[in-house]
Amino acid sequence: MDQARPAVRVVDRREASAIGREARLELVFEARGGRTILAHAYAEPPLRVGGVFDLDGAAYVIIVCSGPGVFGGDTLRQSIHIGRGARVVLTSQSALQVHPGAPTLQPAAAPALLRHDYTLDDGSELCCHWDPVIPFAGARLDQRFDLRIGESSRLYWGDAVMAGRVSRGEAWQFQSLAHELTLRVGPALAYLERYTIAPGERPADRRWVCGGASYLATTLVHHAGATAETAEALHREMSAFEDVQAGVDLIAPRLVLARFLAGKGAPFAGARASYRTFALRSIFGGPEFLARK
Repeated sequence: MDQARPAVRVVDRREASAIGREARLELVFEARGGRTILAHAYAEPPLRVGGVFDLDGAAYVIIVCSGPGVFGGDTLRQSIHIGRGARVVLTSQSALQVHPGAPTLQPAAAPALLRHDYTLDDGSELCCHWDPVIPFAGARLDQRFDLRIGESSRLYWGDAVMAGRVSRGEAWQFQSLAHELTLRVGPALAYLERYTIAPGERPADRRWVCGGASYLATTLVHHAGATAETAEALHREMSAFEDVQAGVDLIAPRLVLARFLAGKGAPFAGARASYRTFALRSIFGGPEFLARK
């Protein structure tokens, strides 16, 4: 499923009033001379790309949102393309804070929009372990992740959400959080996760919403080494963590899904980190790329 490389020249057509509130990020990675390079990069503030570091032939990049977070009415778009043979590690600099909009600039009910598109050509590899999203009191967020990968692509994906500024006692006080994660392998839809949490309409502590959890996460692994045996081993590894509910299963050939719920931040972060380490060792069989920050 190789895709044509986008044109390098990109024009910023935003109105002056939209700068900082509407932004896009475009990254194209290619394999050259036994290592991965960033062949094309375009970023509009507040989005920014940190340095590109070589990790045993993989390109390691930190994606930065240089502002205080996103606000209602903001729209941030990311487009990532990994070429055949390229190996990429992406991570965030810190948790993304989501604030309510300013009524003087946008309608009070306008959500912040996050739109992420990832394309992996056959034979490419992408590892993403994102910091949690933190929706503040009164905030509205609509985030969508669209992943399109080749049959022989290798993927590690991990995203997370917090109930709010939990350590300050601010939990489930945001207006709404709409989330969609789509994974297509070749032409086929392999996984779809879609939910909306609106605490004011349906309390989030209900058993079939979030129960007593304040931290949520999803991890997907697509790899030839992802088998029923490795999924079972990962599930056993996660069962050792107290205060964390985790389920791991092979949901399709070469595709392992893990879901996490936790009431406290420390065990939640520990379980995610342990899962990442164990998965990379047992499935990818390579260095612990994601241990760096």
